[in-house]
Amino acid sequence: MIKDRVNRVTGARVIRTALPAEAQDITALHARARATYYPDGAPDDGTDWLASWQRAIERPDGHVLCAVEHGRIVGIASFRTADGSPADTVYLAQFHVDPDQWRRGTGRALHAACVEEWRADGKRTAGLSVHMDNDRARAFCAGLGWTPDPHHPPAPGDHHLLLTFEVTGE
Repeated sequence: MIKDRVNRVTGARVIRTALPAEAQDITALHARARATYYPDGAPDDGTDWLASWQRAIERPDGHVLCAVEHGRIVGIASFRTADGSPADTVYLAQFHVDPDQWRRGTGRALHAACVEEWRADGKRTAGLSVHMDNDRARAFCAGLGWTPDPHHPPAPGDHHLLLTFEVTGE
C-alpha cells in the first residue's frame, strides 16, 4: 500500500493519510460516532482506543485516511490486508463520520477515496463488520453497494453483520 497516494480535495474537504500526531483527535471522533449506535452509551470493553488508532496509523500493511474540513478531522477510514484472506481482499476495519457531518457527503467522499486506493492496490473484494443495531450505517453501506457476506451469515446472538463489496464492480 502506498500511503501517500490519496490526497483528494473537494471544496473545503481534503481526504488524506492520517498522521501519527492526529491519533487523539481520531480517537475522539471514533468515540462520538460509536456512541450513536449504543442507546445506553458505548460499552467499555477495555480497549485502549488511542493505542489501537496509533497502531492502525503506523501499520505497514494498512492505511488510515481522514477527511478534513477547515482544519478539523470529520471522517476516518482504516483498512488493511485481511488476515488469512486472499491478497486481493481488503478489510475496512473502521469507518466513521463525525455525527455533526452526517448527510453532507463526507462519508461518500471518504468511501470513494478508499475504493480508489483499493483499485490502485489491485484489490477485488472488501469486507467489513457493522454493528447489527446500527441501522443508519447498514443503510449507508447498502446504498454504496455493500451486501451481507453469504459465506459468513450471522449466528444467533451475533452483534455484527459481515458485509462484502466488489471493488471492481463500482
